[in-house]
Amino acid sequence: MSPAQRSIPGDCFAPDYAQARRRFLQAAEAARLTVHSEPHPLTGRDGEALAVDAVLDGPADAQRLLIVSSGCHGIEGHAGSAVQIALLRDAAFREAAHGAGVALLHLHALNPHGFSFSHRVTHENVDLNRNFVDFSRPRPHNALLPRLTPALLPERWPPTPGNRLALYGFALRHGIRATQATISQGQYQDPEGLFFGGSGLSWSRLALERLLARFCHQARRIGWIDVHTGLGPNGVAERILAGRPEPVLLKRARAWWGPGLTCTQEGSSSSAVLMGEMWQAAPATCPQAELTAMVMEVGTQSKLKVLDALRGDQWLRLHPQASRAQRAAIHQRMREAFYTETPTWQAAVLAQGHEVALQAVHGLSAT
Repeated sequence: MSPAQRSIPGDCFAPDYAQARRRFLQAAEAARLTVHSEPHPLTGRDGEALAVDAVLDGPADAQRLLIVSSGCHGIEGHAGSAVQIALLRDAAFREAAHGAGVALLHLHALNPHGFSFSHRVTHENVDLNRNFVDFSRPRPHNALLPRLTPALLPERWPPTPGNRLALYGFALRHGIRATQATISQGQYQDPEGLFFGGSGLSWSRLALERLLARFCHQARRIGWIDVHTGLGPNGVAERILAGRPEPVLLKRARAWWGPGLTCTQEGSSSSAVLMGEMWQAAPATCPQAELTAMVMEVGTQSKLKVLDALRGDQWLRLHPQASRAQRAAIHQRMREAFYTETPTWQAAVLAQGHEVALQAVHGLSAT
């Protein structure tokens, strides 16, 4: 199959969680692979069953394992699910991985509730990629955030000009990067606020840790690609190191995915430095393995538009009495902020998803 043919979206992209899950399960069945599901205690938007679905493609005792995960941030699962479906359908890719001694583990819709309801957070209002902290210790404190919270979540929506001036004023006083970090790095004090990391282990975190313990305990080398959307130029997949920027890890990750791989701690990424990131689950559950992980972050809209979509979605959570028209407008803005429904964007996602997965296979098989 040529690169051009491989990049054609076909029906890998689904309009909602229920159809994405159905197509993922069908792709696994067509590949004659077994699905292990972690059922969610709630049902979806249309009453459908919710679950994190895991598919191991390769021997259970493989020493080299590539994890591809989707839906950490719920609504962002459209892109990750499509990449997984495309890889499951790609016989040439699967054969290359198996020939290199690399097993593939697909973790589909880590936050199925958010995916189904088009939210970024879990049903607990937890940002899963901020939830991996040690809750037996004092929770991290986001010192500047309380000064910004009233402007981030105003009483009225859409925001007034005065509200926007308050946000701009904060950015002028503290700088754009510091403002981004203040908003997005995570917070553990306000359970109804943005980027809440939780007051304990979320359902999705527990499900992920069970799956890693089940499928990854034998691996000696693990690669992990976690697919996200919402940051950067439209259709461009930034490759962001997921891990502490130790020189050996950075060198290895850039050997796999190219010198353009970014690092939040270096200030080279579109993302701020985060607290409680999900990659920390692998060393905790699979301490025997060498981990090389990255976030594939596909751009959609400007940071301000994405932030406004998140603010509106959180405002709606706090104001359930909003009108039907207002709810529909907020939901549409969320969808557009994390999923560009054009063939060009979809083809770019699949082409870049295939590329980083093949690079990881080559990296894992290198001695």
